[in-house]
Formats: sequence, C-alpha cells, structure tokens
Amino acid sequence: MSIAVYAGSFDPVTAGHLSVIRQAARLFGHVVVVVAVNPNKRTLLSLADRQELLREAVALHPNVSVGSTEGLVVDYARAIGASVLLRGVRGATDAQFETELAQTNRALAPDLSTLFLPAEAHLAEVSSSALKERLARGEDISAFCPAAVADKLRQRLLEPRSQP
Repeated sequence: MSIAVYAGSFDPVTAGHLSVIRQAARLFGHVVVVVAVNPNKRTLLSLADRQELLREAVALHPNVSVGSTEGLVVDYARAIGASVLLRGVRGATDAQFETELAQTNRALAPDLSTLFLPAEAHLAEVSSSALKERLARGEDISAFCPAAVADKLRQRLLEPRSQP
C-alpha cells in the first residue's frame, strides 16, 4: 500500500487543505496528515486543537489519518514507510516556495518523492492566515473552513474581546 504524507502547521485547517486531502485520498492507499511543529512559528491553536480539528475534518476518509512531529517531516515519513510527500499549491508564490522545500527534502531524503497538488481554483486565496484575518475583520469564513474550525477561531479570536 502506498503511503503519502501531507505536512503543514494547519493553524487551522482550511477548505484548501481539505481539497488537497480529498485528492490525495483518491490517489494513495493511505494518507497521513502531519501537523508539523515549528518552534519558530507562533501558532494560534494548540497542537492538540489542530489535530482534533483535522481528525474531525477527515473523518469521512477511512484511508486518512492524522499525526504530528516536532522533527523533520522526511524523518517522520521514512519512519512510517511513506514514499511520497504531498504539498498543496495555491499559486505561483506557493509554487516557488514549495519547489525550494521539495529540493531541500530531496537532498535530505532522495528516496522520497514530492507531489504538488493544487487546491480547487476558488480556494486559491485561502490560507490559514487569511482565514484568521477575515474573521478578525468580521467577515464570514464559513465557505473557507469546516464549521468546527470557524467556531474554534471565533472562540479564540473574538470571544476574549468581549470580556472586560
């Protein structure tokens, strides 16, 4: 069975991420969505929250599971027997960054291939950061993430403001 790893910070998971996961679930026997902990990146949601939201979001896909790593994604992928690293691409800016990351990963782990999967076109401008910014401006984000994500973001970003 072919195993693919789709890693990211997922702070939080968006509809764009889920578009990539749906495609991957059709292409591979098993997809492991890995919350990669980057100590240099400040996240809004805890690791546990990000994993819980992902598990709920991928529950309809029996061949998709969720994991996490504080180490290198290539080491995690090798440890679980994966042969492919998946990367989502929204546009040209993503493609440049993702190509550089793929080259770094190839140097570290030549046995792993990287596959780029574009999100659906209408989700090209959806990022975790943009999602949080839209909510902070009072915009509706329901089209860009699962309901549980929208609820969690409202709880974290909006409810503390209403307290004295």
